[in-house]
Amino acid sequence: MQDDTTKASSQVLVILRHGPHGSSWLREGLDAALVAAAFGREVTLLFYGEGVTALVEGQGAGPLGQKGTQPTLEMLAMYDIETLLVDQQALDERGLAASDLLLPVTPLAPSQLAATLAEHELVLNF
Repeated sequence: MQDDTTKASSQVLVILRHGPHGSSWLREGLDAALVAAAFGREVTLLFYGEGVTALVEGQGAGPLGQKGTQPTLEMLAMYDIETLLVDQQALDERGLAASDLLLPVTPLAPSQLAATLAEHELVLNF
């Protein structure tokens, strides 16, 4: 049986700040999340700033054959990564709504960010 201390220490927040193309940061962040989940960590993903564009449907390969991330995103549930948060301000700035995205997400207002960070012992930024 897990007590609250064990549960808190197993929670990982992965912040994804980069879009699907132009760098490998998004892919590396998703890979880190999958590895953490495979080792029994409870993983929450926060798509922040430009990172929200990773969830727009229809992402294909990038320039020079850079792989798309949609297949990885579609398998998050297989790793029990079910808490997906998005930066509401970033959605608004890009004219997007949560319903426009590939996966079900919970929008996060800027005022909720500090509390979300405090809930997780380990925070990884990509």
